[in-house]
Amino acid sequence: MGHGHDHDHSSEAAAGTDVPEALDLSIPDSELSPSDNSRRTFLRGAGLLGAGAAAASVFARPGAAAAAGLPHTHDQHGGGDAKGGFKWLAGDHHIHTQYSSDAQYRVLDQAKHGHAYGLDWLVITDHGSVAHAKIGVDKVNPDILKTRAALKGLLTFQGLEWNIPGAEHATVFVHPGKNEVDVLKQFENTYDGSLQPATNTTEQNEALAIQGIKFLGEQVKHRKVDGALFLANHPARRGVDSPHEIRNWRDADPSVAIGFEGAPGHQAAGIPAPNGRGGARGYYDNNPSAASFPGYPLESYRTWGGFDWMTSTVGGLWDSLLAEGKTWWITVNSDSHVVYLDQSVNGANSDFNTNGRYNDPEYSGKPLTTAGDFWPGFYGRTNVGASSFAYKSVMDGLRAGRVWVDHGRLIKGLDARVRQTGDRRSYTGTPLGGVLQVKRGTSTELTLDIDLQDLPNWATFIPKLKRVDVIVGTVTGPVTNKDNFVAPDTRVVKSFEITQTSGSVSLSFDLGRLDKPFYVRVRGTDGNRTQPGLLGAAVDPTGPKLDVIGDADPWGDLWFYTNPIWVLPR
Repeated sequence: MGHGHDHDHSSEAAAGTDVPEALDLSIPDSELSPSDNSRRTFLRGAGLLGAGAAAASVFARPGAAAAAGLPHTHDQHGGGDAKGGFKWLAGDHHIHTQYSSDAQYRVLDQAKHGHAYGLDWLVITDHGSVAHAKIGVDKVNPDILKTRAALKGLLTFQGLEWNIPGAEHATVFVHPGKNEVDVLKQFENTYDGSLQPATNTTEQNEALAIQGIKFLGEQVKHRKVDGALFLANHPARRGVDSPHEIRNWRDADPSVAIGFEGAPGHQAAGIPAPNGRGGARGYYDNNPSAASFPGYPLESYRTWGGFDWMTSTVGGLWDSLLAEGKTWWITVNSDSHVVYLDQSVNGANSDFNTNGRYNDPEYSGKPLTTAGDFWPGFYGRTNVGASSFAYKSVMDGLRAGRVWVDHGRLIKGLDARVRQTGDRRSYTGTPLGGVLQVKRGTSTELTLDIDLQDLPNWATFIPKLKRVDVIVGTVTGPVTNKDNFVAPDTRVVKSFEITQTSGSVSLSFDLGRLDKPFYVRVRGTDGNRTQPGLLGAAVDPTGPKLDVIGDADPWGDLWFYTNPIWVLPR
């Protein structure tokens, strides 16, 4: 970053799909042009190319954000909102049904509610277990097929919640098709942590997790399924997902392992008693155990403004991955099992262990005031920039990082771009998840177009956006210590106070002249509950506030977060 600008727009960032010669290590240095040779030397000197670095960084994917300017596609059944050339589809990748031992609803119950609350896509993710692996993964599929037929305007994926060997849980899901059940069943029976010997060592479990992710990639490569994705769930809840495990999952297959929950589900668990459970948002009420990574601070076991510590801490674990140049995205979801104030219970005479499911829920007439969940779409949304209303487009958008998330419908829409300074043409600019490559010394800027909320959310009030923060970090290359979870060069560089209460706001921030690779991401809030970030006010002066068990109403503070955009020299 620096000062000044240049209007020579990079076509490589806008439409490139081939690996540039400077990054193609099969081409000897002697055969490169002087400019490509200079670029390769620069990247090597920064530790960002060679020795496997490119395989795990944005430098290996120059066209990753190249979909700027995709045309909006009109679909017969598709929902979503058009903005910035994309069809923005709201979804939830973490939902349980009567095929989970701690849940109760039909697939159709969850899907109908999710669709009614504005979702365009969702993933059914019942728990991996002995019963699920043996029975449930087969039995749930006909219910998913019926839901797909009944709700044409909703994309319903089949997945599961993987017990990662030796670690937390993860969403795993595949593209619909004739092999979806077979692939998920083989994956669960072979790699689910609940089915492994208790005598497994830590090393064996970590290796098995990597093998599982690679297995999913092989199923795509062999055309068994058209896509498979992994997203780690509630990563800081028990402190058992160590930094090196997260890096290893990502590097096992970056086309499969793409990110983690930036905010957990179970947000209703924070509603104070006597009206609610009076617990912790996300059930983040734990303390370190023998299985926890010893380096994590005590504050990591709580949510911050409803978000996981790994995401909410500016300069923290998520930023440490982005500072390496690793593509690693955040999402939010409901983790819906049993819904706050619902009036149903599991069906009578259920035998889950025998049948792999509970009988259909029955009306009880008693509101569930201590339940910790919302219906899908009621509170959190993962908004994906897709090219069309299609399963593959959702998976492609997630994989590309074209994602922003929010709680409580804080905003209506968002388009974030990094551009060469002054170039405001509608079809230019690099969107979320993307990589803009320009000559060193070129001036760039961030542009934001935000549609303010003008409709009530599902708690019946209209949220008001009060502040937008721009967060920038230097890309420093691969770390020598895979358990690193700080990015000391990342900080909030600009805060915009929003006084407008309706319509749209357009913001821009001068990122300066490019002198070193960096990334930028954005965060916004209603401003109701803030405090200096965990790494200090100089890094994050007004970040989210630590949520207190028993007094953490999820409607009391609302936030949105975007995924990053990188700016690299070429």
